[in-house]
Amino acid sequence: MKRFAFILVLLPSLLYAQDDSYRIKRASGAINIDGKLDESDWESAQVATNFHQYFPTDSVIGDSQVEIRLTYDDQFLYIGAKMLNLSPDQKYAVPSLRRDYRGNFDGITFVLDPFQDNTNAFNFGINPYGVQREGLIANGGGRGNDLALSWDNKWFAEASQHEGYWLAEAAIPFKTLRFKPGSGNWNVNFYRINGETGERVTWARIPRNFPILSLAFMKELIWDEPLKKSGPNISLIPYVSPATTRDFESETQTSADNKLEFGGDAKIAVSPSLNLDLTVNPDFSQVELDEQVTNLNRFELFFPERRQFFLENADLFDSFGHPFFFRPFFSRRIGIARDESTGSNVQNRIYAGARLSGKLDNNWRIGVMNMQAAEDTEINLPSINYTVAAVQRKMFGRSNMGIIAVNKQTFENYEVTADTPYQGENRAIGFDYNIASSNGKWNGKVNYHRSFDEQTSSQNSAHSGWIGYQSQTWQWSWAHAYVGDNYNAEVGFVPRPGMFRINPDFGRIFFPKSGPFNSIRLQGEVEFFWNSGRKTDHKYAFNINTSLANTGRLNASLEQNYTWLFTGGFDPTRTGGEELPDLTGYTYNGLNFNYSSDMRRLFSYSVNGYVGEFFNGDRVNLRTTLRYRFQPIAALRLVVNYNRLRMPAPYNDADLWLVGPRVDLTLTKSIFFTNFIQYNSQIDNLNINSRFQWRFAPVSDLFVVYTDNYNTENYSDLGLQKKNRALIIKMTYWFNL
Repeated sequence: MKRFAFILVLLPSLLYAQDDSYRIKRASGAINIDGKLDESDWESAQVATNFHQYFPTDSVIGDSQVEIRLTYDDQFLYIGAKMLNLSPDQKYAVPSLRRDYRGNFDGITFVLDPFQDNTNAFNFGINPYGVQREGLIANGGGRGNDLALSWDNKWFAEASQHEGYWLAEAAIPFKTLRFKPGSGNWNVNFYRINGETGERVTWARIPRNFPILSLAFMKELIWDEPLKKSGPNISLIPYVSPATTRDFESETQTSADNKLEFGGDAKIAVSPSLNLDLTVNPDFSQVELDEQVTNLNRFELFFPERRQFFLENADLFDSFGHPFFFRPFFSRRIGIARDESTGSNVQNRIYAGARLSGKLDNNWRIGVMNMQAAEDTEINLPSINYTVAAVQRKMFGRSNMGIIAVNKQTFENYEVTADTPYQGENRAIGFDYNIASSNGKWNGKVNYHRSFDEQTSSQNSAHSGWIGYQSQTWQWSWAHAYVGDNYNAEVGFVPRPGMFRINPDFGRIFFPKSGPFNSIRLQGEVEFFWNSGRKTDHKYAFNINTSLANTGRLNASLEQNYTWLFTGGFDPTRTGGEELPDLTGYTYNGLNFNYSSDMRRLFSYSVNGYVGEFFNGDRVNLRTTLRYRFQPIAALRLVVNYNRLRMPAPYNDADLWLVGPRVDLTLTKSIFFTNFIQYNSQIDNLNINSRFQWRFAPVSDLFVVYTDNYNTENYSDLGLQKKNRALIIKMTYWFNL
C-alpha cells in the first residue's frame, strides 16, 4: 500500500516529465479540416496535456484541461485540440464572429517559434465557433502589446461543440510560416482561456507575473525527420478599387471626383525564412480608422501602424530607439504628408515599394525597405524616396543587438525654402542592444542614434538606457533618455527634441490567497525632464494596480506634476484661447483611476478618470466605455470621454467631449458590417465611417467603405457643415502561384 500511495503521488510529476517535449510524426493519410478529429492519425499522435494553471494561480495543474495533437505532411502543419469543460452544458463567451478576437474569451492558442530564439513567434488561435486569429509576437512577448493581430495570412481551421468539450482542428501551410529548411526542432507552447470560469492554462508553465505571451517559457517540438523546403512560394494580391470623393471645403472642386484605381502586392519567399514583399500603387482605404483622442499635452501623439504591407517583421524596423521619445523609423511617415498652408496632414500617394525581411539563420535577421512616394504639386512636395535597412544579431540566449539606417531624399532638382514641406536630404543611423535574460526576470535596452541633415551638424544625437527586474514579489527599473536639440529623424517619431529624462520606479507585488483581488502591485515612480540644464518637468506618483479574481482590473495613481513652459506659450485646453506665457512653471496634483469590469459578461464597462489640478486651473476627466454583446452576431460599444477644464481669467474654460458609438455586426465568419461615429468637440469634427467586408475566399475580400466628415463649430447657426465625403469599393484576391 505504501508503494501504491507513493506511485499515486509521483504519477502527476511523471506525466508532466513526459510532456517536456512533443515528438511529431508525419501523417499517413489525408486530414480533413472539419473540426471533428476523426482521422486515424489523430489517434496515433502523441498527446500534449497536463496544462498548468496560469490564472488565477500558477502553482497547480489546471482544471480546464486540454489535449493537443500534432501531425504534418508536405504542405501543412496540422493541429488538433480537445478542450475539456467543467460542466457538460458550458456556455461559451466570444466577442463576435469577427476574425482576430482579443480578450478573456474562450479560445485555444498555438504559439510557434521555428527558430527557437525565444524572441519572435507566430500566434494562431481558434474559438469554439471556429473563428480564427493570427498574429506575430515580437520582443519576447514581454508586454501585452508585443502581439500584433493586424498581420493577416492564409491558414484553415474549424471547430465543433460537444457535451462536456469542444474540438478545434487547424491546417497551417508551411508557406505561411518562416523556418529554416533542415531544422529538426522548434519551440512551441499552447494556452487556453476558459470563458466560463476565467481560468487560463498553459502547456509550458508560465509564472503569473509574466505575460501569457512570454516566449521565455516554451517547450520543444521535435520533428521525426528534418523539414524540407516547402517549394516555390509566390503570392499575388491584386486589387481594384472604384471610388468617389468630394471635398466640400475646396474652392476648386465643385463636383465629385471619381477614380478607378488598380494595384496590388506580391509576396515572394526568397527562402522559407526570408520574404520579399512588393507593392505597386498600394491602397489602404479599407484600413480601420484610428480612434480619436483628446490631446491636452504639448506634443504629437503616436498612433499604431495598421497597413498590412508594413506589418510582417515590423519590429525589425520600428523597435529601434525609444518607444516614446525617439524612433528613427515610423512607417506612418510614408504615404502621409503635411500641407504647410493649412497645417493638416494629407494622403501622399505611393508609387511602389519593396521590402526584404526575415532570418538568414538562427542568429541573424535583416530588413531592407525602399518606397517611392508621389509628387504632390498642390502642396509643393516633390517625389520622395524612403529607404531603411536594419540588421539584428542574436546574442546569448534571448538578447540581440541591431543597427538601423534610414534615408529620405528626392532625386530631382528642388528649391528648398523655409516654408517648403521638403527640407532636403535627411538621414538617421542607430545602434541598439536589447537585453533579455533566459528566465525573463531581467530586461533592458541601451542605444545610441544620430541624425544628419543639411541644416545642422551638432547636438544631433539621441540615446537611452533601460534596465528592469521582475520576480514574483519585487519589481524595479531604471530608465533614462536624451534627445539632442537638433536630433531630426524626419522618417521617425521625435515628439520632444532637446530633453534629458530619467525615470526610476520600484514596486512590490502581492498575490492574495483569497478575496476579490488576484494580484496587487504597489509602485512608486519618479520622472524628471531637463532642457538646457534646467528642470522642465517632474512627476511623483504612487500607483496601485490590481487584477481581480473575476478577470477585471482596478487601478489608481496619486500624482504630482510640474511643468515649466520653457519656450513659446501654451493653451492647456488647446482650443485656441489665451496662452500661458513662456518661462513660467506650474505644479499640479491629482488622482488617476480606472476600473474594468468582467468583459466575459454580455454587458461590460470600463471607467477611467482624473480629478485634480491642471496647470493653473482644475481638470475633471471621465472616460466611460459601455459594451453589450448579442452573442455572437452583434457587439455594441459606446465611448464617452468628457474633460471639464476650469482656468482663471483670461484663459479659456472648456468642456471637451469625445463621443464614439460603434455597432459591429458579424453576420457570419466571413461577412462583417461596422458602423463607427466619432464626435470630437476639441477639433469641431463629426466623423461617420461605415465598413462592409465580405471575405469570399481565404485572405480575399470585398470592402465597401463610406466616410463622411462634418464641421460642427457653427452647428447652432448653420447646422452641420459638410467637409468631405467618400465612397470606396475595393476587391482583393490572393493568388498562390
